[in-house]
Amino acid sequence: MPLVDKPLEELLRYEGRNPRPDDFDAYWDRAIAEMRAVDPQVELVKADLDLPFAECYHLYFTGVRGARIHAKYIKPKQGAGPHPAVVQFHGYTGHSGDWADKLGYAALGYSLFSMDCRGQGGLSEDTGGVRGTTHHGHIIRGLNDHPDQLLFRHIFLDTAQLAGIAMSMPEVDPERVGAFGGSQGGALTIACAALEPRIKRLAPVFPFLSDYRRVWEMDLAENAYAELRTFFRHFDPQHRREDEIFTKLGYIDIQFLAERIQGEVMMGVGLMDKVCPPSTQFAAYNKITAPKSLEIYPDFGHENLPGFSDKTMKFMQGL
Repeated sequence: MPLVDKPLEELLRYEGRNPRPDDFDAYWDRAIAEMRAVDPQVELVKADLDLPFAECYHLYFTGVRGARIHAKYIKPKQGAGPHPAVVQFHGYTGHSGDWADKLGYAALGYSLFSMDCRGQGGLSEDTGGVRGTTHHGHIIRGLNDHPDQLLFRHIFLDTAQLAGIAMSMPEVDPERVGAFGGSQGGALTIACAALEPRIKRLAPVFPFLSDYRRVWEMDLAENAYAELRTFFRHFDPQHRREDEIFTKLGYIDIQFLAERIQGEVMMGVGLMDKVCPPSTQFAAYNKITAPKSLEIYPDFGHENLPGFSDKTMKFMQGL
């Protein structure tokens, strides 16, 4: 079989290369405390979409550092008593997508919440100096500042805050909530379930934002990771701060958050992935101690994995 990374038997043992900050757990405990102190000021705005079986809303809430975060919210019209819900996350620089591709869960009788990441392609704000979008460069935002200023810290917290809001809805059973997404969305699925451990099932696909040093050593700081190369070229051209930089990135490395997950995991991986190398994904997967399973696609890269969306829906029917 062709390889872009380690053989599968080595991937299943791989533990990652990026350094873990010594105060990683205290860092995230402090971040969660900041999130819980925020008044979310949830606002629902009816969407201009008339459906016989579901209601569609724009949901806005206030996240850490005052950003207003947007999510699409679809809930079924029928059904007695609280029902399950799923939270969806999108790829890097993207947005929550169209309403139409989310209606299958409403047809199942589930609510669905699909978040726009702050400052990317949707309606959520990035309040780091400007209102609205900053679109790109989000991995390196804050690297020359205190670790509490890292932008992905705030985005990870947004995922957990949205999940908590979903669980607080009177129509949602808080014990039956799942999360899913691909690439950045896969990373955010892992972060969400780590920071909001009531998530019962999660289905990440080729998760991004993992094992940054491994990406660098594979010479794959391009495509989604290109800003790592840009940062070194502009701000540390001789790599004198390399250990410091990768250690700081460790605060927003999902492989270390994965240890906190309590829900059941089904992860999709393409072994020919040159955007998020398989070893970086396995660095996170191998640290999960909760029940877990893999769906492996040997000939596929960072692309649609045939059948995985159907597998995800079937998996979520177990909520």
